[in-house]
Amino acid sequence: MSEEKSYYMTEEGLQKLEDELKYLKTEKRQEVVERIKIARGFGDLSENSEYDAAKDEQAFVESRISQVENMIRNAEIIESDAGNSDEVSLGKSVTFQELPDGDEETYTIVGSAEADPFEGKISNDSPMAKSLLGHTIGEKVTVATPGGDINVKIVNVE
Repeated sequence: MSEEKSYYMTEEGLQKLEDELKYLKTEKRQEVVERIKIARGFGDLSENSEYDAAKDEQAFVESRISQVENMIRNAEIIESDAGNSDEVSLGKSVTFQELPDGDEETYTIVGSAEADPFEGKISNDSPMAKSLLGHTIGEKVTVATPGGDINVKIVNVE
């Protein structure tokens, strides 16, 4: 049997998953069961699109519950204050400057389970994070991106 994948996340990310799991098991499951009951009342199930949609949603909810339970079971909490304070690592925010034009960007490097680029959180599996991990303030790093290589200078690590 294959080894389970570890999901790196912060305490906050783990709490969000636990909250989502509670919601899915208590509220969402009940909503879907109620929709199925109502749809059954519409008659012939072979031509009942409401019933089919409710069953599809039920399958999605059960799949998500299983996925979230697995992520929680295999969660590895990121300790952001561990190690060198100037070194880019999981759980830390890194500010870098694109070279040569000087645009600065700040991202927090988190596990894939809680990555959200719109919130400034990038996955440790992303090309950007992989390139920055282990480097320190002042270092210049080349990042391979789908659009081509970019050069950055690490300005700050928190």
